[in-house]
Amino acid sequence: MLKRLPLIPTLLVLIAVGIMIRLGFWQLDRMGQKDELLARYQAAASNQETLAGFPQNSDPADQLYRRVKVSCGEVRGWRSISGTNDRGESGIAHIAECKLTDRFTFDGPGYDVLVSVGWSRNPANPAWQGGEVSGMIAPFKDGEVKIVADPPLAGLAPNARPDPGEIPNNHWSYAIQWFLFALVALVIYGIALRKRLAVKGAEG
Repeated sequence: MLKRLPLIPTLLVLIAVGIMIRLGFWQLDRMGQKDELLARYQAAASNQETLAGFPQNSDPADQLYRRVKVSCGEVRGWRSISGTNDRGESGIAHIAECKLTDRFTFDGPGYDVLVSVGWSRNPANPAWQGGEVSGMIAPFKDGEVKIVADPPLAGLAPNARPDPGEIPNNHWSYAIQWFLFALVALVIYGIALRKRLAVKGAEG
C-alpha cells in the first residue's frame, strides 16, 4: 500500500496540513495574548488615576484606556466622522488635531494628539480653539490613538465612552478554521488517493 502512494503529492499535502495545524496552534497562542491585553485594558479603564500629559516617551498605544489630562495650545485642523453619543445615538464625532502647549517641535504629521471633543448631529466644526482637556486615551484608525474628552467640550454632547470590551478576540474561531482546513485537505486527498488506487488496481 505505502509503495503505491505518490511520493511528491503526498509530501506536499502533509506539509500543507502541517502548516495549517501550526497556524491553528499559533492562533490559540495569540488568543491567550489577546486575553491578557484585554484584561490590561479593562484594568486601565477602571483606574481613576489621571496621567499628567500625553505620553511621549513610549508608544501611546501602551496607555490605551487610561485617563489623561493635557492642554491643547492650538487646533491645527478638524476631522468629522460618524460616531455615537453616550445614549447610543448616531451622529458626528468632532475630532480636533491638537498642538500641545508643552511641545515645541513636531516629529509627526503637524499635530501632537487627536482629541474627540464631543458629539452632535451638526457636521460643522465647533468653535473651539483649544484649552484644557480631560479624557480617556482610545484607539483610532490606522494605528493612531485619540483622547475622548470627558467631560465634552465646546458645548457638545458626550461621545460614547471607550469600552475595551468592544475589541473582539476572534483567534479561537481562526484556530478552528485552520484545523478544519487541515482536516478537509486530508479528507479530499484521501478521497482522491482512494480513487487513484482503485483505478490502478483495475488496470492491474
